[in-house]
Amino acid sequence: MPISSGWRGKKIKAYITGICGFAGSWLAEELVAHGYSVRGAALPDESDHNLRSISRKIKIDRFDITDPEACKAALVKARPEYLFHLAAISSVGQSFSIGDLTFRINVIGSHNVFEAVRGRSWIKKVVYVSSSDVYGPVKPQDMPLKPDRLFNPVSPYAQSKAAAEYMSRIYIEHYNLPLVIVRSFNHTGPRQNPNFAIPSFCRKIVTAERARGRKTVAVGNLMAKRDISDVRDIVRGYRMIAQKGKVGNVYQLCSGRAYGIGDLLKRLIASANTPIKVTRDKQLFRKSDIPILRGSYYGTRKDTGWKPEIAIDKTLKDTLDFWRSRD
Repeated sequence: MPISSGWRGKKIKAYITGICGFAGSWLAEELVAHGYSVRGAALPDESDHNLRSISRKIKIDRFDITDPEACKAALVKARPEYLFHLAAISSVGQSFSIGDLTFRINVIGSHNVFEAVRGRSWIKKVVYVSSSDVYGPVKPQDMPLKPDRLFNPVSPYAQSKAAAEYMSRIYIEHYNLPLVIVRSFNHTGPRQNPNFAIPSFCRKIVTAERARGRKTVAVGNLMAKRDISDVRDIVRGYRMIAQKGKVGNVYQLCSGRAYGIGDLLKRLIASANTPIKVTRDKQLFRKSDIPILRGSYYGTRKDTGWKPEIAIDKTLKDTLDFWRSRD
């Protein structure tokens, strides 16, 4: 049910950094559907294709969050009550080859965003989106992971997210910024970049479906187990945490289940409209791949009422159909 409007009937203003991205675009749809006035930040040359269904209902500011003056100018002009900071380099694999850019965007960019709203009377809540990757490799007997687990990041991406979390603590404790941290576990769905496992599988399956002759899909490590949720569940969590989350708290968004990547691939292959053979490509393996991740959303549910609702098979079907719909 949509939220009630603010004072004197005005819509509550929300701002999303990374609005054109995978999760950002789904969050924009979620907020629009719940009665928010939505504005967001995107790079000057970034495509807004993901937002085409709501393009007339939102506003997009074009700037780079690593530019502190541009960041401050945009946010001061927008004066959002709720700020969702999603903009980031989000690929673990890519972060190894672009480590400098990963830190510049994920850490310096976050500093600029926090600094732009520090001390502003109009800001009610900042939702900083971190990642379960900050935990690093964890033994199966130590699952499910809880927010008090110590960090052990093993990729530039994870290290940058951990660094930004430490920095956010300064803004909470010393500058009284009303900020909450969200550690999202793996999430997938339509629109996700094929640098990630599920959309990569889906794109390759669709390519195989359309191919003539031998139909194969090359994959990397299928032994990893991941706590995977639907992106639409995750962005609903962002909204609910913004509304009900307690300042300074860390909230986890996850399914509470560890799915074998190989099992998910089998489910997708079973949905293909033609027989497909799976082959292994060693070049697709990561040296520091985390064997298993599984989280607990108990604290999130306790404070906000959130829980995952979308079944993994629907997520897989919708993602595969998304890639089938592309030219």
